[in-house]
Amino acid sequence: MKKVFFVFLLMFSVTIFAQKIENQTVDAACGMCQFKVKSEKGCAVFVKIDGNLYPVEGMDKKVFGDAHADDGYCKMIKKAVVSGEIKKGKFYATAFKFVES
Repeated sequence: MKKVFFVFLLMFSVTIFAQKIENQTVDAACGMCQFKVKSEKGCAVFVKIDGNLYPVEGMDKKVFGDAHADDGYCKMIKKAVVSGEIKKGKFYATAFKFVES
């Protein structure tokens, strides 16, 4: 019985602490170059949701384009429409698309 209760509690806590995002327009850019996040990964896409920065996980890097192009995410903060879930300090994207601002 204790195992069943523990599993239920674990599943319940995961649902509470995971925040779902659906088609939300956010700021997106290189965490290191634009948002001044100290990262051991180097250049990586971060999104700003409700004033908090999250590294983007779960998307192929090709989706983001050339980071160092004149309009790349290392050169400027861009708007993006995203869907996914915030878990453990990261944004796990299921959809990500840069939009014209």
